[in-house]
Amino acid sequence: MNLFEAIIIAIVEGITEFLPISSTGHMAITSAIMGIHQEPFTKLFEVVIQLGAILSVVVLYWRKFFDFKNFGFYIRLLVAIIPALAFGALLKSHIERMLEKPLIIAVILLGGGILLLFVDKWFKHATTDKVESISNKQAFVVGCYQVLSIVLPGLSRSAATIIGGMQQKLSRRLAAEFSFFLAVPTMLAATVKSLYDMYQESPEVLNTDNLNTLLLGCAVAFVVAILAIRFFIGFLQKYGFRLFGWYRILLGVVLLVLIFAKVIPA
Repeated sequence: MNLFEAIIIAIVEGITEFLPISSTGHMAITSAIMGIHQEPFTKLFEVVIQLGAILSVVVLYWRKFFDFKNFGFYIRLLVAIIPALAFGALLKSHIERMLEKPLIIAVILLGGGILLLFVDKWFKHATTDKVESISNKQAFVVGCYQVLSIVLPGLSRSAATIIGGMQQKLSRRLAAEFSFFLAVPTMLAATVKSLYDMYQESPEVLNTDNLNTLLLGCAVAFVVAILAIRFFIGFLQKYGFRLFGWYRILLGVVLLVLIFAKVIPA
């Protein structure tokens, strides 16, 4: 992976991380189109830059994220992250294998798109509109929905957790914001685990050039993600999920055509 390729993937990550269209799926597709081999550093890069994008949440929502008077907020984040920590550690090799198969990602993108067409109709009657009102049970259920995105790369962590929040009677906006907050400890844990594993298995990969590439990717993803969050919240409030559903369906179909035409490998 050269610097140009790293910047392109970081831009894709920044745009897609908080949209319900799967950032990991889009990065895998982008890598396949550009002919980037899924070598150890590429896999590490695609995990670490997600943390860079997600740190934009800390900047944009710093008043809520650092409201130490509301200690219950941190408890709910802790409760919500437990399922992902458990399953993420157990399914790491499964996830890596799935990300190497564009055909599976295409099918999950397509199926997830069909699901998004109906979400706004299914969950209309929200009863929770403030972070302080989220119960530990609601937080845990949202965390369980997040596991679906771990098991099925291409589903979208954002989509899974927002839908989980809406199913638990959170308002559309609050479900999106709690999904953003939950992403911070989730991806921090994933990044630390990935860096530790790389240090244990292939320490030579963590050389100065690669570390600089990681920092550049994180910085690009961070800046782009700030713009993407602002767009997404406004768009979601006004239009809901339906257009994202159609986008996923179109992308899934196009990807399937490219795979069966052997333009990109299955």
